[in-house]
Amino acid sequence: MTAPVAAIDCGTNTIKLLIGDLPDVAVREMRMVRLGQGVDRTGVLAADALARTFAAIDEYAGLIRAHGVEQVRFVATSATRDAANTEEFVAGVRSRLGIEPEVVSGTEEAALAFDGAVRNLRERPAGPVLVLDIGGGSTELILGTRLGQPPAVARSMDIGSVRLHERHLRSDPPEMGEVAALVRSVDAALEESAVDLDSARTLVGVAGTITTLAAGVLDLDEYSRDAIDQAVLAVEDIHALVDRLLGMTVNERVELPWLHPGRADVIGAGGLILSRILRRAAVDRIIVSESDILDGIAWSMVE
Repeated sequence: MTAPVAAIDCGTNTIKLLIGDLPDVAVREMRMVRLGQGVDRTGVLAADALARTFAAIDEYAGLIRAHGVEQVRFVATSATRDAANTEEFVAGVRSRLGIEPEVVSGTEEAALAFDGAVRNLRERPAGPVLVLDIGGGSTELILGTRLGQPPAVARSMDIGSVRLHERHLRSDPPEMGEVAALVRSVDAALEESAVDLDSARTLVGVAGTITTLAAGVLDLDEYSRDAIDQAVLAVEDIHALVDRLLGMTVNERVELPWLHPGRADVIGAGGLILSRILRRAAVDRIIVSESDILDGIAWSMVE
């Protein structure tokens, strides 16, 4: 029996851990740390955001030791790419885990997300496949044909749920003018990305914004990974849910049984990003995958 590997994905809003002797997974954890809090405005990682993140890493370090892991890969994405004090973050990770975190490019982030998402699908999707990963600080669009081959197109855009919420949605609930400004930001980024969205025959959505919206469309009594993974959602149902969320206050969203309180403020912005992408795609449904960049990071260590 081989030793398990550990993959850590540190994004703008969450930090996630996977430990397993693949394809078997022993541990899958997620903590809402909001590492990217204020980065779009200040250009630096805030002290309290670093403290929350380091506390989660301390917890993960204990799990890694307990499972006898010999190989760890720590990938950091949008927030740390954008921050002026990234070295403070890197030093904190190094002191806790004894490894160097990789602050990967948007292109590499996209490729890892594609691998994790497509590998998980129970049925072979019709290609081209567009994998859509909406994070807190960035959104990745990855257009490819099959697993094991580099995606034909991989674009990382600096639009994410936390970033655009902080930039545009200051009222609670958001005002129409604020929503319109956010939509313009998303549309401009999509135009600049030059990704041919309507060429995709299959859309696969990954990561917290999309899985959370899936829970809402399914109207779950609580968040359920098993119910959400591989769910097929009608595009019109997603549009309707996003419109509903944008009309609610944060306190009203917190009461939704399927919504993690840590996403209550930013889910409207994340939902709008998804909605604008779906309006450009020539499909009427999207497949939701609970496997994402975290799984891609893990598989990169064993192949």
